[in-house]
Amino acid sequence: MVREDMWSRYKSSKNSEEKNELKKEIILEYVNLVKIISGRLYNYYGANIEYDDLVSYGIIGLIDAIEKYDYTKNIKFQTYASVRIRGAIIDEIRNLDWIPRSIRQKSKLIKDTYSKLENKLGREPSIKELSDELGKTDEEVLKILEETNVYNLISLEEELNENLKIQIKDSSTDINPEESLLRKDTIKNLKLALDTLNEREQLIVNLYYYEELTYKEIGKVLNISESRISQIHSKAILKIKSKMEFL
Repeated sequence: MVREDMWSRYKSSKNSEEKNELKKEIILEYVNLVKIISGRLYNYYGANIEYDDLVSYGIIGLIDAIEKYDYTKNIKFQTYASVRIRGAIIDEIRNLDWIPRSIRQKSKLIKDTYSKLENKLGREPSIKELSDELGKTDEEVLKILEETNVYNLISLEEELNENLKIQIKDSSTDINPEESLLRKDTIKNLKLALDTLNEREQLIVNLYYYEELTYKEIGKVLNISESRISQIHSKAILKIKSKMEFL
């Protein structure tokens, strides 16, 4: 952990050589954080991108965090940097645009159908109700939820990162006063959306985002398959997105 006096020296230094050396020290101190976040994301994007590329994108986010971090505010650098690192990686993944059009279409179809039934029924639709509305079997709908899981997750986090530079587990003190009200309202809505999840969905979201477990690890905890974890997580993200006003 970088001491406050180092942050003070880095932020106040007018000597470019000294500043660069201090930045290198800070980067080396937190590069493992980049590797951890990159490793978790690699579990889902590994078939489409190299781990080293994710680390490279994460380093960009770390450097951005170092430049913009205000050590005088009531927020830990690791918390702030985690948001910037993850956001930088997701931004680069989005720019690669590797998600097939068919997956985007399936995600939109499920989301629109979910919202339609939710408005009609006044409650969360079941898998059976979704499948009946779509003219598909329950197994086909569950398969779609599994296939679109990564895209659903990315699209939600893209919005949060792009608009507010926050993520699902973010409870940090506001960095930019101009964004204070918007951030607070969005985080409030996000928490309300999380409250609509059922007990198992909340547990999976908690284990994934807060405990930072992989699907495989969560599956062992709950004694269910990785694919089932993926399906439940995807449905939870759909529910969250349907409650977020800006989505």
